[in-house]
Amino acid sequence: MEDAFGRKFVRVASARGFEPTKLEANKRADRVAVFALGGNAIAGKDGNGSHELQLGEVRRICAGILGVLKQGYSLVITHGNGPQVGNLLIQQESAPEIVPPMPLDVCGAMTQGQIGYALSQSLRNMLRESAIEKEVIAVMTQVVVDPDDAAFTNPTKFVGPFFSKEEACALIEDRGWEMKEDLGRGWRRVVPSPRPVEVVEQSAIAKLVAGDCVVIAGGGGGIPVRRDERGSLTGVPAVIDKDFAAQTLANSIGAQLLIFVTPIRRVSLFFGTEQQEDIATMTADEAFAHYQAGHFPPGSMGPKIAAAIHFLRAGGQRVVIASSETLAAGFSGEEGTQIVP
Repeated sequence: MEDAFGRKFVRVASARGFEPTKLEANKRADRVAVFALGGNAIAGKDGNGSHELQLGEVRRICAGILGVLKQGYSLVITHGNGPQVGNLLIQQESAPEIVPPMPLDVCGAMTQGQIGYALSQSLRNMLRESAIEKEVIAVMTQVVVDPDDAAFTNPTKFVGPFFSKEEACALIEDRGWEMKEDLGRGWRRVVPSPRPVEVVEQSAIAKLVAGDCVVIAGGGGGIPVRRDERGSLTGVPAVIDKDFAAQTLANSIGAQLLIFVTPIRRVSLFFGTEQQEDIATMTADEAFAHYQAGHFPPGSMGPKIAAAIHFLRAGGQRVVIASSETLAAGFSGEEGTQIVP
């Protein structure tokens, strides 16, 4: 099979067959929006924020999400975990002679619980204060990946805090980390980031959405797992890109709207140059042309644009890319970048 960019990919067989399970049309919520929050947006500018700082950022983002909820949408919230899982790996590896370090997939599960807890608590409090009766449920989510994905031999996913070049060289030498420069902001650790194939819990998530629950799912891109020929799941050491995981989940549950929450106001061409041109609206074909022209680098806006194109070509109705400060206006089409079929 080929994806929206003409690249070959392999769909891994599941215990249920080869195609994702979807709810029947008459059981789906009428209007479903999937939010994709970046782990960097939660962790602060240096990616090394305290629990109190991260909780404050979560509350600020949830205030914008609440505005969308009040407009009658059923919501699924996904989030990244790059800074959080990288920091946790540092903690895990700091005292291996005292406590055995956990593998990368387990660290992903741990941060899924960490951020899901903060999101669930914050939204519950806001819903109560607004006299809105809704359940908020965080679902521990596994995502199947292809064990032969080329990403396992070419790590690209940034995790953890930023370092100087000198610090990065020392970490490469002392700890054997793979490090890359993150768009001039500093050096960070990189780990494999395979493409998502199937959200294991997608049927349960769809049923919760249809039951009018606010669902937090696919945290950190989901816990990466492989499915063997008997249908059994085992974890694999990777961090799935949350943008592609959000798109995969959104299409599988029939969502109409996919929203990426970013630190920037709008998507731009020639970003960071004198020719920078902010984009208010573009079609999927226009986004694809800009993507092919190299305007959206892999380490920043590239995955969001690629995921947006996939989502729209698979039946989605609209993608919004906006900052947390302009989230409500972005949802209504007055702010951010709108991408349509």
